[in-house]
Amino acid sequence: MTIDRFVDPPVDEDAGYLAGRTALVTGAARRIGRELALALAAESVHVVVHCHTSQEEGRAVVREITGGGGLADLITGDLADPAVAAALCERAAEKCGNPLDILINNAAVFAQQAALTTSLEQWEDLHAVNLRAPFLLAQGFARQLPYKWTGDIVNLNDARALHGDPEHFAYAVTKVGLHGLTQNLARALAPRIEVNELSLGAVMAPPGDDYVKTARTELPLGRFPHLDEVISGMMFLLGTRGVTGQTIRLDGGQYAD
Repeated sequence: MTIDRFVDPPVDEDAGYLAGRTALVTGAARRIGRELALALAAESVHVVVHCHTSQEEGRAVVREITGGGGLADLITGDLADPAVAAALCERAAEKCGNPLDILINNAAVFAQQAALTTSLEQWEDLHAVNLRAPFLLAQGFARQLPYKWTGDIVNLNDARALHGDPEHFAYAVTKVGLHGLTQNLARALAPRIEVNELSLGAVMAPPGDDYVKTARTELPLGRFPHLDEVISGMMFLLGTRGVTGQTIRLDGGQYAD
């Protein structure tokens, strides 16, 4: 009997922890996406930095990576456009000259609206970027991954996804959907591709006042998660075989079951 085997991308043992791998990080020009892209580059990953409107910031991330001796490319596109989302992984692979074997779905849009005041336009805009785009990106990622290579998809989710958030109704619904998408993709894309999610609490507050502030006293750990802990969670998922369909919560225990 012949057993079909899947193989990892070639690795340079003398380089970084994830050397030889190529990643697309969506929404990587600013905030958490930027930090994840820089952390991957520090481990010798060839990083494709995606952005939409923050193109100058995206170019700055690429310059920072390449200035430190790393490999990085910039790709732009509006993930609310299904054609852009569907083609982005293939475009990224062509741009950097390497197949992607890591996809970090970080890009998201955020809005504060209650159920009865959410317009159809807001509903569709949030779902286009927060749920439809990760699905289309996952499809494109799987299609461009070389036969028998292994790969990883990590979705950035919100720790409130399974606990309800009437203050941000449509946004919260998209995050519930992303959780379901993660679990279903994990089964659908196995065994070649592992699909997991990082479910974050208040790691970095969004700009402005369009969010509900959380007091530290509400957190069992008495503090908010740190960016380095988000990075550690991502690295664990990328470096550990046999983990798929799982959620790592980084929320200070706020939404612990």
